Amino acid sequence: MKISLRAITEIAVAVALAVILNFLPLWKMPQGGSVSLEMLPILIIALRWGFKEGLLAGFVYGLLQLAFNPYIIHPVQLILDYPLPYMLLGVAGIFKEQVEKHKDKKINIYIILAVISGGLLRFVTHVLSGVVFFSQYAPEGTNVWIYSTIYIGSYLIPSLIVCYVVIAVLKNKILF
Repeated sequence: MKISLRAITEIAVAVALAVILNFLPLWKMPQGGSVSLEMLPILIIALRWGFKEGLLAGFVYGLLQLAFNPYIIHPVQLILDYPLPYMLLGVAGIFKEQVEKHKDKKINIYIILAVISGGLLRFVTHVLSGVVFFSQYAPEGTNVWIYSTIYIGSYLIPSLIVCYVVIAVLKNKILF
């Protein structure tokens, strides 16, 4: 995997910014998770540089998440909650070429598809982790899949919406 020095530099800055944004949540959930802008720098890297750079930025950020207040109960849960979901945000990079080609009104469609694709994959890994490792938090009689989906969605969907809005508003300054 060959990545330019400029891309590596931007990835490093983006990961550092993601760490800072993680410490500035807009809303914290009682059993983990928060509405924040931590995904924004990773999504921007994916849209600016592409798939592999987005995966790398997300993976590095996911590893750094382990250094700051991790909650680990099992090795598989560690993977499902830290490096894998953030790495999967980089899948948004598959829309890089479409974003570059459509600098007109269609660009917002590709930005939203990018944010949804990366966000959906992160969502799936967290829901799976919730079902397998955190089902004891579901109220008695509640389906754990439904509980995990609602819980994760309650903070991840607003976070993705905020990230999309910021990218859409600032697209000409941050993507090109």
